[in-house]
Amino acid sequence: MPQDEYSGYQKDVIKRYYENRPDIMLEKLGELAGELYLETSPAKQEKLWKRAEKAMENLGIKPGLIKHIMQQRDVEILVKNLKDWLAQNQKK
Repeated sequence: MPQDEYSGYQKDVIKRYYENRPDIMLEKLGELAGELYLETSPAKQEKLWKRAEKAMENLGIKPGLIKHIMQQRDVEILVKNLKDWLAQNQKK
């Protein structure tokens, strides 16, 4: 749908989504960390890690850090970094 076909209300909703995207991605990443902590199935864990990777990419996390987290696949490392990212986001 081309930009000029959106109503004023739709444009406002889209604008607010992109303004709040970092908050949305951080919340999503927190939920994924909780799910990863509780999940016991390796197949489901793999899917959750892929979703976490995508969320980190959407947040603009440095590729090297994403790679490190994905290689370790340790929820504790993810949560530690998530706390740092939340603190940084609160300062903005």
